[in-house]
Amino acid sequence: MLTITEGAQTKVLSLLESEGRPGQGLRVTATGGGCHGVQYGLNFVDDGGRPDDVVVQLKGFKVHMDPGTAGLLGEGTLDYIETLTDAGFKFDTPHTRAATGAPEKPTGPQAEAIQKLIDDVINPGVAAHGGFVSLIDVRDDTVYLKLGGGCQGCGMVDVTLKQGIEVLIREKVPAIQAIYDVTDHAGGKNPYYQPSK
Repeated sequence: MLTITEGAQTKVLSLLESEGRPGQGLRVTATGGGCHGVQYGLNFVDDGGRPDDVVVQLKGFKVHMDPGTAGLLGEGTLDYIETLTDAGFKFDTPHTRAATGAPEKPTGPQAEAIQKLIDDVINPGVAAHGGFVSLIDVRDDTVYLKLGGGCQGCGMVDVTLKQGIEVLIREKVPAIQAIYDVTDHAGGKNPYYQPSK
């Protein structure tokens, strides 16, 4: 079941109050998969919801999800992140990797070291621009990453990857020889980059 952090709950309650919507609920949607990844949505709804909704009761509001969304989110987490330059809701849903055919979670000492680096250093850095990095797989000396949020389709993604992320990973795990970005930078509903026609 989706976990809503205290920070996310506080922000939702604040938004409900500021928009004059006390008593309404929050609808969470997750759609897609495949090469475009999972697309998430948050909307305020009347508290009644739909008959087949999966409902999470929180203090002050309910979270509604259709059964498909609940399945895609798995045991994920919704958090609200604030940095000096940006803020927003962030989904952490490791089970969505299984829905796209990728391994649920890469294992082994190299994968663990890289995931820790992503969690502790890389994601806090790119979160300032609304982005995030996911570790998709580690095979022998090769790492596969997927960039999302503000990093998907950003014109500076190559610089971020080559001069930032790759340098950090190679410093932390010298055995890594190749790092691939498997992101579809032209996909999604609103990528930063739009290819010429």
